[in-house]
Amino acid sequence: MTSSAIAVSGLRKTFGDKTVLDGIDLDVPSGTVFSLLGPNGAGKTTTVNVLTTLMKADAGTVRVAGHDVENEARAVRAAIGVTGQFAAVDELLTGRENLQLMVDLNRRPSGDGQRVVTDLLERFDLMESAQKPASTYSGGMRRKLDLAMTLVGDPRIIFLDEPTTGLDPRSRRTMWSIIRDLVADGVTIFLTTQYLEEADQLADRIAVLDQGRLVAQGTSDELKRQVPGTHVRLRFTTVAELDAAARVLPDSTRDEEALALRVPSDAGTTSLRALLDRLDEYSISAEELSVHTPDLDDVFLALTGHTTEVAAK
Repeated sequence: MTSSAIAVSGLRKTFGDKTVLDGIDLDVPSGTVFSLLGPNGAGKTTTVNVLTTLMKADAGTVRVAGHDVENEARAVRAAIGVTGQFAAVDELLTGRENLQLMVDLNRRPSGDGQRVVTDLLERFDLMESAQKPASTYSGGMRRKLDLAMTLVGDPRIIFLDEPTTGLDPRSRRTMWSIIRDLVADGVTIFLTTQYLEEADQLADRIAVLDQGRLVAQGTSDELKRQVPGTHVRLRFTTVAELDAAARVLPDSTRDEEALALRVPSDAGTTSLRALLDRLDEYSISAEELSVHTPDLDDVFLALTGHTTEVAAK
């Protein structure tokens, strides 16, 4: 059985009379990606700050890498790496010098440190820019360098706070590939993100935090199944065909402008076959058929009452 990299029970945190975290329970298996979603002000950053020993909880128990975050903070810090929303690189130093600085801070032996720097530059495809100041790097290169610097200490648990914010789609997918490689090596990733596609692509489990409480936890598919709305969309070429299909499919919803019908369905093969047989029975042909299922954006809206666009502001 996979052990827990992070175990949280009854976590509470207040600031004055405002309750920011109201009894949070989390369990993150080792070697997985866990994503924490929530609108601004939900308590995501406070949760990360407590888990990384930067802030003390008011109540509850928190164990990271098997260590209590309050009584064994030094051991927790030795096991984790943290990459924030903004790349924490020294722009006056080159990429190689930034990595060497982290090697020196981690007190790695000279020969071993040089090998680590070279390996990380190659791993993150930064070798060609290694001698250039970080101020000349693109946003994606800075994020890669920032994560590479985090890896100098060989952390087994990495906290990534919105790691791809502001990156172009290509750079974002490069970061996703790097994260997948880390997990393949056994690293545990605790990810906060405002991009639901990112959580959908990367996370083994997702938790949705809203107003200090966890409103849902599960895999991406499990969360999507909590939200109704799966349907089949049929598009026709003429109004006559649309009218005929609407008569034989009384539960459908019409889209006059698109000459389409939206038919509630579980999207399974049995129900799709029955739908097509029904149309064939009345000699009705659809020009186009597509299946639509709720995405994480629908889940987020249903659970928090906010869209991701609002949450990102």
